[in-house]
Amino acid sequence: MGVAPRELLRTKERAYRDLGLGRSGIKDSEILDAIAENPELLQRPIVEKGDQAVLARPAERVREIL
Repeated sequence: MGVAPRELLRTKERAYRDLGLGRSGIKDSEILDAIAENPELLQRPIVEKGDQAVLARPAERVREIL
């Protein structure tokens, strides 16, 4: 996808605030661990085709990989 893990976070989720994921200096590995433990933090849908993927928000972005 070519995006940083931070770009895939749903920032309005309670877990985002509770875990302090908005603070500066947080590592990508910490963000990925938080997503693994709290799947609601991951923006979706993510659409894959072959070796490409896109966050389909807005839905028109799916056309990028079709």
